[in-house]
Amino acid sequence: MERFEGKVVFVTGAASGIGRATALRLASEGASVYIVDVAMDGLEETAKSCEEAGAAVAFARCDVTDEDEIRSNIAACVEKFGKLDTLCNIAGILLLDHFGNITADQFRRVLEVNLVGTFMLSQAALPHLIESKGSIVNTSSTSALAGMPYGAAYGTSKGGVSALTRTIAVEFGKQGVRCNAVNPGSIQTAMTGPGAVPEDADMRLLARAMPLDRARGPEVVAATIALLASDDGSHINGEEIRVDGGTLA
Repeated sequence: MERFEGKVVFVTGAASGIGRATALRLASEGASVYIVDVAMDGLEETAKSCEEAGAAVAFARCDVTDEDEIRSNIAACVEKFGKLDTLCNIAGILLLDHFGNITADQFRRVLEVNLVGTFMLSQAALPHLIESKGSIVNTSSTSALAGMPYGAAYGTSKGGVSALTRTIAVEFGKQGVRCNAVNPGSIQTAMTGPGAVPEDADMRLLARAMPLDRARGPEVVAATIALLASDDGSHINGEEIRVDGGTLA
């Protein structure tokens, strides 16, 4: 299936996890991909895999809290490929700790990466997306939809991403730009591996985040992102789609 033939996609957080899986999925469907992250070793591995899938690829370091790096990378993408059709905002960090232990600096850091970064990238990309009648796919979370124990900073940042998604959809829909979000839950990535949860966490609270069947890999989220970014999702705008195995059903 070549749903992205002739399309140019910019993917953040592409060194691992959902970002890598998304870059590979879109590359396998014909997209030219411009991928960024701060973890250059992982990013190079992703770029190599995308090239092996037959895609045209460019990659660069980009700190999503640095507005200058964001704008220079968006410009470099358009210069190399001639346009931009889709922005996939996937870069993010996870902080799980008891509410009373989270410092203000930690709280701000999570918001800077997960929410402010998404805002700045969308703002930089939108002039090009208006020209191409393109789309944005943001990464929210089930923590934006239901209380997540120990996730005060993370859940707040993702709730902001959900609100931002709807705002962009409404403000730019008549200009031909769509903006949607995925809400992953129970996805196995390095970010959610051992050590992510406080040692003395109440497992009865964490049981609320368990899927009906089992946790899945990041490829299931990438498949949903591909749907939203493709023409198959042409009438989906301002939507959030849970990819959580029925956790919040």
